[in-house]
Amino acid sequence: MTPEARQRYELPSSAALLETAPTKRQTVFGLWELTKPRLSLLSVTTALIAYLAAHPNRDFWVLFHFLCGTALAAGGAATLNQWLERKTDAIMERTKSRPLPTGLVSPTHAVLWGLFLSISGVTQLWTGANPLAGILGLSTIVSYIAIYTPLKQRSRWATELGAISGALPPLIGWAAAEGRISELGWILFGILFFWQIPHFMAIAWIYRRDYAAASFPMLSVVDPEGGRVARWSLIHAVLLVAVSLLPSFLGFASPAYLVIAAILGTWFLVRAGQFLRTREREASARRLFLYSILYLPLLLAALLVDRWLA
Repeated sequence: MTPEARQRYELPSSAALLETAPTKRQTVFGLWELTKPRLSLLSVTTALIAYLAAHPNRDFWVLFHFLCGTALAAGGAATLNQWLERKTDAIMERTKSRPLPTGLVSPTHAVLWGLFLSISGVTQLWTGANPLAGILGLSTIVSYIAIYTPLKQRSRWATELGAISGALPPLIGWAAAEGRISELGWILFGILFFWQIPHFMAIAWIYRRDYAAASFPMLSVVDPEGGRVARWSLIHAVLLVAVSLLPSFLGFASPAYLVIAAILGTWFLVRAGQFLRTREREASARRLFLYSILYLPLLLAALLVDRWLA
């Protein structure tokens, strides 16, 4: 850890960053922010798309419990992640305004909140949907908290291992719908897994100085020139496009979906290829990040509409 980072650790407690004690309203807002609502919404959305794509005999109460359980589990995992990373979050510019570093929420309240959400989510998935959905929900939390989070400070492979937990929500949705996981469910898992690598490599490059200050051995930190980062992004972009075309080749989607997936995938490859340019790497990383946000919902929506119209 750099001397500057050590000095940051020696600052007063995070609560002291506030001029006055947080109000109840601020604390409630802080608890909400700990769940990372936008990231949790992505998990719920991908799980819901998988559930709907399975074409089961849909049961309203199963759907209700599955959605609530997935949202609670995602929020719990995000909260526990921030509780574990509260010291490094206080170092990085991107994260120092989060509820724990600013003192909006105390560490004790955060860990209790995270455990409550996690246990409630897994329980609701298990009892309201089925045990397989509950097991997958628990696996998502455990892999995110017990594997990905601690490895971020130890290994450059943390991103790839973390992508596993990030790709599990579609399997939760498929399991909730059918009580098992079929081939298309695993394809959705693959799409989410391979999509995350270019997406997070772009983020890691944009905020590489933050990660370096917090002593995270991200690939963008150990590769200061960025060539390996860009090549790794491109490799996974190619794999992403290949997997995204499988539904049509395996008979799960029509040729219309194939055309849409090919068009979206080609543009994704263009953005990932531009990331290789040394002189424009910062700007191309931002473009890749923004396009990745657009690409995923468009692809999944195309697949879902195609399945419903079939």
